[in-house]
Amino acid sequence: MSMNIGFTDRAIRFTLGLLLLSLLLFLDDHTRWIGLVGLIPLVTSMMGSCPLYTALGISTCKPDEHPAL
Repeated sequence: MSMNIGFTDRAIRFTLGLLLLSLLLFLDDHTRWIGLVGLIPLVTSMMGSCPLYTALGISTCKPDEHPAL
């Protein structure tokens, strides 16, 4: 997969993912498992690629950004 998520987008996804995962600690009963949705933005931010962006032909990468190897 090619990198299609820019630095700002990655930072927002990472933060949002951590916030959603924190729901596992703060919510009670069955609603707490909603926090697992946070894995999606967290993983896509670490990979630097979003399958939905690829399908829609979207890229938030600046032309001078290169994937970290």
